[in-house]
Amino acid sequence: MSQVQPHYDVIIIGAGPSGAAAASLLAQANKNVLVLERQHFPRFSIGESLLPQCMMYLEEAGLREVVEANAQELGFQFKDGAAFYRDGEHTLFDFTAKSSNGPGTTYQVKREKFDQLLIEQARNYGAEVRHGMQVEQVTLANDGGPTSLSVRNLEDDSEQQLSCDFLLDASGFGRVLPRLLDLEYPSDFPVRQAAFCHVKTDLAHPKFDRNKILITVHPTNPEIWFWLIPFADGTASLGVVGSERFFTDDNGAAAALWNKVNDEPYLLAVLGDYQVIRDEQLITGYSANVKQLHGDGFALLGNAGEFLDPVFSSGVTIALKSAVMAVPLVLRELQGETVDWQNEYSVPLRKGIDTFRTYVKGWYDCSFQDVIFYPHQQETIKQMICSILAGYAWDLTNPFVRESERRLRVVTELCQES
Repeated sequence: MSQVQPHYDVIIIGAGPSGAAAASLLAQANKNVLVLERQHFPRFSIGESLLPQCMMYLEEAGLREVVEANAQELGFQFKDGAAFYRDGEHTLFDFTAKSSNGPGTTYQVKREKFDQLLIEQARNYGAEVRHGMQVEQVTLANDGGPTSLSVRNLEDDSEQQLSCDFLLDASGFGRVLPRLLDLEYPSDFPVRQAAFCHVKTDLAHPKFDRNKILITVHPTNPEIWFWLIPFADGTASLGVVGSERFFTDDNGAAAALWNKVNDEPYLLAVLGDYQVIRDEQLITGYSANVKQLHGDGFALLGNAGEFLDPVFSSGVTIALKSAVMAVPLVLRELQGETVDWQNEYSVPLRKGIDTFRTYVKGWYDCSFQDVIFYPHQQETIKQMICSILAGYAWDLTNPFVRESERRLRVVTELCQES
């Protein structure tokens, strides 16, 4: 039997980082906020290497202190940069040497622990969190009235009707509102595939720095790359990414991963003796876009709006940035103010996303790879690029953010000519 549930100021779909950050901010503002999450936590997720810019957003949401206080106990690995390897070439980016102001270090985290920590802190601030809840239908109110949701409890298959003054979609790859409101829009990225697992290994190679994520380029096909993300408990996340055409001869996730890893002797040497402790998994066609990031009484956060590619670990950064940008606007709207969501949210949020997009595209067409591996890097330029790799994609004082396409084109030409 359907039951009428209390009305909420804000309902958030999804309890990942953007949902937890938004819920924390709203609860601290004394708003009546409900988080609906389909899965039960802890649950596995990729996106395990954070960027230093995240720490500023976590602090803004009141979440940084709990992350740092629990980092050692939960096995979060200190991270201060990124290492790149391509066919005998090594290069490092030290995030503390970036040009942008802000933190230069962060963590590499198992998301099941990280996400649970964040949402529990949101609950401590006063947010109501319900797991095992699937949003089936959303009816938007065009006259300024409440939005209604039909929600199914996956435990007992009961249905509930909820209402709220504002709705935030933080559902990530679930992309609930884009599906229900017909907002999905094809990504302009080629269809790519990722195969990944967790391994137990000591990563004792003398050239490996466990304080950095390792990005390795495939020795014969630069459109294929690997990630290796160490954790503090002696385990690591390993993955390979490339266009799906490169995996057509592989039978299953394990073959898709290890057939490519076996092509790269350096990566095998870094892994040393390893044991797979989380089975290989496969995702395909994960890049996504939407027609709009907001509408009457709702906004999309993080991956629910747009996801680019995992190569520069931008997903959690974009998710947290969207939350700390959206909540102040939600609070103003709840107070009866008129908010220009397009110019105050969508345009500035997309500016950073487009910055990441420039360098992701440059990675796959190899122009940005040529910059990263250039042996005679000019220090000032390297510091500016380092800022982007550290997540500071909204820092308009950085010309490689402000004019990302032009600046990348110019520096690429200089590197290639040299």
